[in-house]
Amino acid sequence: MTLPTNDDVLKDGAVKEGAVLSALFPSAPRRVFGVGVLGVLAFIVITMALRHPADAFGWTLFLLAFGLAALWLAWRLWQATAVGLLLTETDLRTTDGILVAMVDDITEVNRGAFAIKPAGGFTLVTRSRGARAWNPGLWWRSGRRIGVGGVTHRHAARFMAEQLALMVAARAKRP
Repeated sequence: MTLPTNDDVLKDGAVKEGAVLSALFPSAPRRVFGVGVLGVLAFIVITMALRHPADAFGWTLFLLAFGLAALWLAWRLWQATAVGLLLTETDLRTTDGILVAMVDDITEVNRGAFAIKPAGGFTLVTRSRGARAWNPGLWWRSGRRIGVGGVTHRHAARFMAEQLALMVAARAKRP
């Protein structure tokens, strides 16, 4: 899928079916920084557990588990942010084809300062509950709420949220 061009816009101003209205990709520096911080944390904690074991074996075991969890999270963040999000008139999906939400199912777009949302992103509220999903740094879903953002560009996320809000408002005005 590519972003819409002049050929995708019809004479009445509408966009052809299936054309991408907005795209949201992870920022390379934020992606590397996030993975780097988690990797350094894992290295420090595992090194501390192995070089200076605590008197209680439980603490050493806890530090090793914590370090391995941080290492796993760094790997998970790297994998999840290898794709982007694409918004069409019908759906929001990842570039590798995973459906995040149908536009007709979205009832609310929250991007306020006090909204529970990823950094620089927004949340969506849908009519139907979806299966829990978590792609750190890009999007997550818990029940009827979907969070988008994290290591993405703030301005691109704002544009996508505004596009979704306009689509939801236009649908609400339809008879």
